[in-house]
Amino acid sequence: MADQYLLGAVFASILGFLLLLVGFHGSKGRARRTAGKCGSGPLVPGDGGTEVIIVGAGVAGSALAYTLGKDGRSVHVIERDLSEPDRIVGELLQPGGYLKLLELGLEAYKERYVYILCGSFQVPTELRDAFVAAIDKGSIRSMPNRSMPAAPHPTPGALLMGDAFNMRHPLTGGGMTVALSDIVVLRNLLKPLHNNLHDAAALCKYLESFYTLRKPVASTINTLAGALYKVFSASPADQARNEMRQACFDYLSLGGVFSNGPIALLSGLNPRPLSLVAHFFAVAIYGVGRLLLPFPSLKRLWIGARLISSSDVKGLDDVKLFVPIFGVKSLASFFALITCANAK
Repeated sequence: MADQYLLGAVFASILGFLLLLVGFHGSKGRARRTAGKCGSGPLVPGDGGTEVIIVGAGVAGSALAYTLGKDGRSVHVIERDLSEPDRIVGELLQPGGYLKLLELGLEAYKERYVYILCGSFQVPTELRDAFVAAIDKGSIRSMPNRSMPAAPHPTPGALLMGDAFNMRHPLTGGGMTVALSDIVVLRNLLKPLHNNLHDAAALCKYLESFYTLRKPVASTINTLAGALYKVFSASPADQARNEMRQACFDYLSLGGVFSNGPIALLSGLNPRPLSLVAHFFAVAIYGVGRLLLPFPSLKRLWIGARLISSSDVKGLDDVKLFVPIFGVKSLASFFALITCANAK
């Protein structure tokens, strides 16, 4: 039996590698450069007034304003409406995001922890009256799920951040983690500049590295969210995706590194794309191995091939997700960056 498992794993590995290679070259050929060019932007004279203007006082804007202000910069925040919103957009702070709060010195501003017992979901006592009143009224608003890849648009004097720059499916609740990580990256880049923020063109050129430095965290969380959504939203008629979904559950149930690794990626504690790729294909190989054993029938071989190679299935689709996020131009610098990170 052990020999059969080994044979199935070897076969699935070879098939997956070949299809991965074909898919990568195809995606690379279709990838387009979306990054703009830093213009010659005029020199803005320093008048000793506001150095940074932040539009939007959400999670990202407020945290960035506080961080830059603490570093001694003059910051002006513009928010279109400070009234209480009439909708609830859920936010989840993953452990990796909390570590970013510690780096920014914002840990004192969290209000409290919320503990949820499995199978015991309840509306907090202070919200029950408002909750019941909203149900009776019936005007329940919902927010659509959206995803938006982070396409760099270097513009002299401006930098997009937060949901205006990059969104991923909210399944994994990684939005705040990515936003706070971006703020840490930007803060570290601006720190050595002191008061030299007046040359818009030079600053734009300098901040091009922001798009590379943010990728280990952002691409890991973005790709994981998109891939899990594609797998868990599968229709009952899609055998390949259903097999992949069941393989995900069974893979996590193995425990040890098979559950700790994916959870560390999900929570933002291990933002290493190479670890993400390893677990993705480990799940795919595990799923194909389950199909091919004890005997690889033609139907099982066909489902296994679809499970790995179909553009709508997790195996190859993840490669297509990685290529646009990495970008052809910065692929070499990105892999150099994550190699250094993995060596630490």
